[in-house]
Amino acid sequence: MRLLEERLGVTLLTRTTRRVVPTPAGDYLLQNIQPLFDEIENRMSSLDEFRKCPRGNLRITVTDESLDFFLRPRIADFLKNYPEISLEISTDLRLIDIVDEGFDAGVRLGELVTQGMISVPVSPDIPFAVIGSPTYFKNHAIPKTPARLQEHNCIGVRLPTHGKIYPWRFRQKGKDLKFQPVGQFICNNVFGARDACLDGIGLSYIPKIVAEEHIQNGKLISVLEPFCPTHLGFHLFYPRHHRHSMPLSLFVEEMKLK
Repeated sequence: MRLLEERLGVTLLTRTTRRVVPTPAGDYLLQNIQPLFDEIENRMSSLDEFRKCPRGNLRITVTDESLDFFLRPRIADFLKNYPEISLEISTDLRLIDIVDEGFDAGVRLGELVTQGMISVPVSPDIPFAVIGSPTYFKNHAIPKTPARLQEHNCIGVRLPTHGKIYPWRFRQKGKDLKFQPVGQFICNNVFGARDACLDGIGLSYIPKIVAEEHIQNGKLISVLEPFCPTHLGFHLFYPRHHRHSMPLSLFVEEMKLK
């Protein structure tokens, strides 16, 4: 209190050995700031409503395959559990700056997450596969090693961030190999590459889960499996300063791999 008096340059309290009473200046200050303290207390009490019924808006950028195969069932449960939270999902393959573009969080393969972000896995690790249709293999030999891919019509996926064709990665005799696909057809997402394979155009290199149903029913054939690596699964990532957001914390808890 003495520090406050020194700062204001006035005496706020009259002090005796028996009691302390406000001076006229002290009484004036008390009467004027008491309502402010009451308002602060009321505002802090109102935060209990957020704990009881969380509310707010979330914007999340995800890839198509992470949404289709991992997030969608959990999103339905999340919205049912928290009816006061609004969720906007934007599908995009680009590696974007989520802060600059106004997103609360993003979902990408773990190896693509920006350093410095908090990252939580939302899927198991993802095996990749080289696939082709029985129709295609009627006229082309099944490749036995990655080197034989040079003899095939390889479907490219162009990455929108830097415009390059996504390289095919393999592991052979303990060494990492990278193959740059060359062929007649290029698209900008893994679903287009899968569908081109179904149409018998050529071979593609995509997350196996995207083609799994068609592999099981015989419409696609997975080749070079001993050489195909497993990539880090999809991760939900967000800036450290967002970690105290109640809607985001609840979303992370609902989406994370259990």
